[in-house]
Amino acid sequence: MKIKEIRELIDFISNSGLDEVNIETEEFKIAVKKHATVTQVTEVASSPAPAVAPPASNGASQPATAPAPAESKEENKYLTIKSPMVGTFYRAANPEAEPFVKVGDAVSQGQAVCIVEAMKLFNEIESEISGTIVKVLVENSSPVEFDQPLFLVDPA
Repeated sequence: MKIKEIRELIDFISNSGLDEVNIETEEFKIAVKKHATVTQVTEVASSPAPAVAPPASNGASQPATAPAPAESKEENKYLTIKSPMVGTFYRAANPEAEPFVKVGDAVSQGQAVCIVEAMKLFNEIESEISGTIVKVLVENSSPVEFDQPLFLVDPA
């Protein structure tokens, strides 16, 4: 299977309603799983990953989820920088380097904000908006999917 075919397959799966796909031929075996987390950020893995159990819906977990609507209202005034591809998110060019941007940094349109590695290709992701970084939404070295929010930016 060619890299382009794998990318198309992953994009198709991430845009479909499927949560898991397993394909096995004589030449290769690929398993793609999509898991929703509490923050509703989804992850795509190219190999089987342990399932993440959703939080229990008992009385004890409800107070923890109550502040989320207020937080989401506050976050609605911010713009997002999203991943243009499926891959692995890196905040810096290498492990010893400083992150491209930190919370509180001003960014301008066209400025590199992170790297997304896909199929051993390291792609610098540039900001399409200008403003101040308010929140980094993805952990370093985490898998990201197409159109997944990476940063919140205050355009003011």
